[in-house]
Amino acid sequence: MNRRRPKNKINKIAALTLVLLLPFFALGQGSNLGNWLIYIGNKKLNSKWNIHNEVQYRNYNAIGDLEQLLLRTGVGYNLTEGNNLLLGYGYILSENNIGESDDKVSVNEHRIFQQFTTKQNVGKVSLSHRYRFEQRFVESDFKMRLRYFLGLKIPLQYKEGGNNPLYVSLYNEIFLNTESSVFDRNRVFGGLGYKFSDNLRFELGYMNQFFEKSGRDQINLIAFVNL
Repeated sequence: MNRRRPKNKINKIAALTLVLLLPFFALGQGSNLGNWLIYIGNKKLNSKWNIHNEVQYRNYNAIGDLEQLLLRTGVGYNLTEGNNLLLGYGYILSENNIGESDDKVSVNEHRIFQQFTTKQNVGKVSLSHRYRFEQRFVESDFKMRLRYFLGLKIPLQYKEGGNNPLYVSLYNEIFLNTESSVFDRNRVFGGLGYKFSDNLRFELGYMNQFFEKSGRDQINLIAFVNL
């Protein structure tokens, strides 16, 4: 039995890799489905302090048609286990389409944000809540926005106290402006995740982002790295 375990693990990783790549083959066939490549890193300084860093490369299609580049960093403090306060800064470069044409206009945004994140377990399910307040400097405009994120991780290979690498990832995030119109957007995500170690996991899934009068579909590939 022990001899088969490494082979079974390799087969699972190979199958997962194939599942992760299939949407990108579909995207390459001329689909209008967008693609977000996301890196989320966390550097633990000690039991209380951490540094957050994040890169998001968002495309209108499979790759090469930039929609938005987002760079985000911040310093966090653990109030207690699973409860974190963070002060951060973000730079966002948006390439917005002009009407129905292929022409674009570049929009620069500098963003300061404060957030509180809390995590809990309900049976086998891991829940995370994130409350974020943003102050946005978009070219010559100043805006503020509130965001609430609810995420769930459901293991597919559950063993009490054991290793449960494959899981379903679900989340919903709502964005609210402090001025009219209040509703900004909502994001709904569903996908598969694989935890390679305590320091590395990947998720791939489908996200629908809808606004007051429109919406857009995305494929998200997310890497989470803890150092």
